[in-house]
Amino acid sequence: MSVHGLNHFNIMATQPLLGEVRDFYVDVIGLAEGARPDFGVPGHWLYAGDQALVHLVDATGWSEEDVEVCAPSYLDHVAFTCTDIDATEKRLLDMGCEVNRSEFPEAGIYQLFLKDPSGLGVELNFVG
Repeated sequence: MSVHGLNHFNIMATQPLLGEVRDFYVDVIGLAEGARPDFGVPGHWLYAGDQALVHLVDATGWSEEDVEVCAPSYLDHVAFTCTDIDATEKRLLDMGCEVNRSEFPEAGIYQLFLKDPSGLGVELNFVG
């Protein structure tokens, strides 16, 4: 087996949080909601181009125990490769997002950090 890249990450939450998370990844991060197979439970797939990177599952109606059993996590953040750090930072600040910027020019690393509505860290990476 060889790993070729990230396929997707999944967030499970009840409404209205799931709707807020969907809106964040669409309106703030810039993904697009797209086709999702019928898995018998509501949810959303959010795409970057042709790749469904973020899968959202509606846990409404699930017991707290079911959600905790299915999704215990130490996940800290997810990271996306992006372009135009200055325009992105301005847009995020204009939207009222709390953004932290880190720059390591000697390594060519430029980053913006923020949180989604579920508290998951989001790292935006830019090539400098």
